[in-house]
Amino acid sequence: MSVTITLIGKPGCHLCDDARSVISEVADDALDIEFDEVSLEDNPLWGELYGELIPVVLVNGVEHAHWRVDKHSLSHAVNTALAEAS
Repeated sequence: MSVTITLIGKPGCHLCDDARSVISEVADDALDIEFDEVSLEDNPLWGELYGELIPVVLVNGVEHAHWRVDKHSLSHAVNTALAEAS
Protein backbone atom coordinates (compact mmCIF):
# COMPACT_ATOMS: atom_id res chain seq x y z
CA MET A 1 0.00 0.00 0.00
CA SER A 2 1.16 3.52 -0.66
CA VAL A 3 0.99 6.77 1.25
CA THR A 4 -0.29 9.92 -0.40
CA ILE A 5 1.20 13.27 0.55
CA THR A 6 -0.88 16.21 -0.64
CA LEU A 7 0.40 19.77 -0.73
CA ILE A 8 -2.31 22.44 -0.78
CA GLY A 9 -0.93 25.79 -1.81
CA LYS A 10 -1.30 28.57 -4.33
CA PRO A 11 0.80 30.09 -7.10
CA GLY A 12 3.55 32.45 -5.96
CA CYS A 13 3.71 31.05 -2.42
CA HIS A 14 7.33 30.89 -1.26
CA LEU A 15 6.43 28.72 1.75
CA CYS A 16 4.78 26.31 -0.70
CA ASP A 17 8.09 26.11 -2.57
CA ASP A 18 9.85 25.28 0.71
CA ALA A 19 7.24 22.63 1.56
CA ARG A 20 7.53 21.09 -1.92
CA SER A 21 11.28 20.76 -1.41
CA VAL A 22 10.88 19.00 1.95
CA ILE A 23 8.20 16.68 0.55
CA SER A 24 10.47 15.79 -2.37
CA GLU A 25 13.29 14.89 0.01
CA VAL A 26 10.98 12.64 2.04
CA ALA A 27 9.48 11.07 -1.05
CA ASP A 28 12.95 10.34 -2.43
CA ASP A 29 13.88 8.56 0.82
CA ALA A 30 10.89 6.20 0.93
CA LEU A 31 9.10 3.79 -1.33
CA ASP A 32 5.38 3.78 -2.05
CA ILE A 33 4.77 7.51 -1.74
CA GLU A 34 2.46 9.38 -4.05
CA PHE A 35 2.77 13.15 -4.12
CA ASP A 36 -0.14 15.33 -5.20
CA GLU A 37 -0.10 19.10 -5.38
CA VAL A 38 -3.30 21.11 -5.55
CA SER A 39 -4.12 24.80 -5.49
CA LEU A 40 -6.56 26.63 -3.26
CA GLU A 41 -7.92 27.99 -6.53
CA ASP A 42 -8.99 24.46 -7.57
CA ASN A 43 -11.56 24.05 -4.79
CA PRO A 44 -13.42 26.85 -2.95
CA LEU A 45 -13.77 24.63 0.15
CA TRP A 46 -9.99 24.45 0.51
CA GLY A 47 -9.89 28.24 0.46
CA GLU A 48 -12.39 28.37 3.31
CA LEU A 49 -10.62 25.67 5.34
CA TYR A 50 -6.98 26.47 4.68
CA GLY A 51 -6.79 29.98 3.18
CA GLU A 52 -4.67 31.45 5.97
CA LEU A 53 -2.72 28.27 6.70
CA ILE A 54 -1.04 27.45 3.39
CA PRO A 55 0.92 25.56 2.63
CA VAL A 56 -0.98 22.67 4.14
CA VAL A 57 0.39 19.13 3.97
CA LEU A 58 -1.92 16.14 4.22
CA VAL A 59 -0.78 12.57 4.76
CA ASN A 60 -3.42 10.16 3.48
CA GLY A 61 -5.96 12.97 3.65
CA VAL A 62 -5.23 13.94 7.27
CA GLU A 63 -3.72 17.33 8.02
CA HIS A 64 -0.11 16.89 9.03
CA ALA A 65 1.32 20.41 8.93
CA HIS A 66 0.74 23.96 7.82
CA TRP A 67 3.01 26.97 7.17
CA ARG A 68 6.27 25.07 7.74
CA VAL A 69 7.01 21.41 7.09
CA ASP A 70 9.61 19.57 9.15
CA LYS A 71 11.38 16.77 7.27
CA HIS A 72 11.78 14.49 10.30
CA SER A 73 8.18 14.91 11.40
CA LEU A 74 6.90 14.24 7.88
CA SER A 75 9.14 11.17 7.54
CA HIS A 76 7.80 9.84 10.82
CA ALA A 77 4.19 10.43 9.72
CA VAL A 78 4.83 8.64 6.40
CA ASN A 79 6.53 5.68 8.11
CA THR A 80 3.66 5.43 10.60
CA ALA A 81 1.09 5.49 7.79
CA LEU A 82 3.02 2.80 5.90
CA ALA A 83 3.22 0.61 9.03
CA GLU A 84 -0.50 1.02 9.70
CA ALA A 85 -1.29 0.03 6.11
CA SER A 86 0.71 -3.21 6.36
